[in-house]
Amino acid sequence: MYEYFEGIIQAVTPAYIVIDVHGIGFRLLVANPYHFEAGEQKRVYVQLIIRDNDQTLYGFEGAADKRTFNQLLTVTGIGPKSALAILANVSSGGLATAIAQDDVKFLTKFPGIGKKTAAQIILDLKGKITTDGQPAAAAIAPVASDVDSELADALAALVALGYPQRTVDGLTDTLKAFSAKTTDAYLREGLRLLSGKA
Repeated sequence: MYEYFEGIIQAVTPAYIVIDVHGIGFRLLVANPYHFEAGEQKRVYVQLIIRDNDQTLYGFEGAADKRTFNQLLTVTGIGPKSALAILANVSSGGLATAIAQDDVKFLTKFPGIGKKTAAQIILDLKGKITTDGQPAAAAIAPVASDVDSELADALAALVALGYPQRTVDGLTDTLKAFSAKTTDAYLREGLRLLSGKA
């Protein structure tokens, strides 16, 4: 019914935001309310969920998160609250990476997600969740054969944290020259470079 609302953020609370659209205030449940700031002009993507006599609007910072939310709802055992909790803890790109890599351990870190549900998420959504308009499997490039396992693990971790694959790939040569001995050291250096503090 609705694709997005564009208006002024009137209120930010720990659970929801209120956006004013031409004098009408809409309450939106969002994954990370404090990513929004009261008084700012903002486009927020929305999804209306109707359950019994309840109508709830969920808000998202981008179209990708809205798409991922709806894909999560197709998984048995995942409701709107669980889907929102997942998005509160990982980007759509990071979730796509975890699913593509069959990372059950990563998925069970989310509130209310056990091994059975994590396996169901992978079964139902592998190859379906997209990042940057590409299927997840296509978005994750194989690591070059001349990259050691510690660096490969660090690069995979950066992608899982939500950084675009192309951006992470651009760090490979720089990190190889860094000559770190551990995954943690490579990861810290990668995060430093990505933060623009190089």
